[in-house]
Amino acid sequence: MSPTPSVVTLAGGVGAAKLLTGLIRAHPPDEQLAVVNTADDTVLHGLHVSPDLDTVVYTLAEAVNPETGWGLAGETWQAMDALDRYGGITWFRLGDRDLATHLYRTHRLGQGADLAAVTAEIAAAWGLELAVVPVTNDRIETRVTTVDEGEIGFQDYFVRRRHDVAVTDVRVAGSESAQPAPGLIEALAGARQIVIAPSNPIVSIGPVLEVPGVRRALADRRDAVVAVSPIVGGAALKGPADRLMRELGHECSAVGVARLYRDVAATLVIDEADAHLAAGVEAAGVTCVVAPTVMDGVESSIELARVVLGCAEAGSST
Repeated sequence: MSPTPSVVTLAGGVGAAKLLTGLIRAHPPDEQLAVVNTADDTVLHGLHVSPDLDTVVYTLAEAVNPETGWGLAGETWQAMDALDRYGGITWFRLGDRDLATHLYRTHRLGQGADLAAVTAEIAAAWGLELAVVPVTNDRIETRVTTVDEGEIGFQDYFVRRRHDVAVTDVRVAGSESAQPAPGLIEALAGARQIVIAPSNPIVSIGPVLEVPGVRRALADRRDAVVAVSPIVGGAALKGPADRLMRELGHECSAVGVARLYRDVAATLVIDEADAHLAAGVEAAGVTCVVAPTVMDGVESSIELARVVLGCAEAGSST
């Protein structure tokens, strides 16, 4: 994180990785920092798995599975098939090549390295020029309270139950005692622009903001913060963001996103399909920018990145 990055992006998984794909092409990658959610990290088969970190790294390395948006392209599944013979846990699929990442991460953590250091090693091994850091080195965990089963872990909700159960509450266990990754608060204080990626505001960006010091750091820099709405036409493009927003009492729209972020972001970029909601976004106290936000390829990611970066230029000229 040194020198101070000019652009810092708060990131979850697939949507964030797509935007970052554009950002590193629209702005020098070595001047950027991606701060990634770790509250959906889990331990499986004794291995430390960091889904959002890996999705960001694999995507930016152009190695991600293009059909799923996560995991590695050209993956094989012999280990999982063999594990299934023994009746082991296979509902969370780890590909053969992907296993190497988790084996390495777990080994290095066992040697005493922290998650930020290990993540930097993994990102460097994949040839990334931007810095990728976990929001914290400490263990935090998203816990989901369901109507029928009570509280369960996030991966139980998201993968095992395919986020197809009603939710009454979401909390981030351990967040109150977690420390932000070393240098993170300073990076937020010094960045020219801070971007909130189009990730799930409840379970991807929410945990990042719950790490002590992060929300306050964004609030202090609110005028420099630009968020991108993950809700288009009242629905999430991927994942359960729309369902979670409704179940937890938020309006499932770009206006609802604006209300969630209004204390930390001065600007919200919304899709052209939601242009009619611009006045509602502005009424929430957030400047609204309307642009194409659906990223169906590298070029559309670059175009959106240019819009986002342009928000900072517009703000600095006023």
